[in-house]
Amino acid sequence: MAFHETRFPTKLSFGATGGPERRTEIVTLSNGFEERNTPWQHSRRRYDAGVGLRSMADLETLIAFFEERRGQLHAFRWKDWTDFRSGPAGHATGFLDQIIGVGDGEIRRFQLVKTYGHGATGYRRPVTKPVTGTVRVGVGGREIEPGGGIDIESTTGEVVFDAAPREGDLVTAGFEFDVPVRFDMDRIDVALDTFNAGQVPNVPVIEVRL
Repeated sequence: MAFHETRFPTKLSFGATGGPERRTEIVTLSNGFEERNTPWQHSRRRYDAGVGLRSMADLETLIAFFEERRGQLHAFRWKDWTDFRSGPAGHATGFLDQIIGVGDGEIRRFQLVKTYGHGATGYRRPVTKPVTGTVRVGVGGREIEPGGGIDIESTTGEVVFDAAPREGDLVTAGFEFDVPVRFDMDRIDVALDTFNAGQVPNVPVIEVRL
């Protein structure tokens, strides 16, 4: 299997249903209290790509993409239209959107992350598939211009500095990003009469760990 650095057609992912999934293990004790735990550090997203199909041309595009990926074999990029940028919806991406680390004078690599919530209960989601050309980085409140001593690895989501940020300097970033996913089935069932009548096939897509 491999990861194909290609994005699922955005005109088909627009309107798709889906979102984050968590796994919680709950044990009810004899006194009625509960013990809750999770084996997952990070959430996992699921989508249904079938909702975005509106024409025979869309169906042909889906089948071609599915065949190129060999069904579930190869993973790919997916644009989640409800959550694809570092900042709030409706706002332009800014280099202060997310804190991705604090300089110590030695570390030169910082992983892009998006934080949901605030403080100790906030969830830091690793971003491994930023969109090329959208990443903006700052150190100590000042933006680093492209080519100014940093390298953005678009296949891993790491920001690599030529020289480590100084101790105590906040490293910040703004970006757009894709979700690494694969098809969650090895077949697509479509009946032309029902498709023309408005019934779309179920095309599940699931996030993969990288």
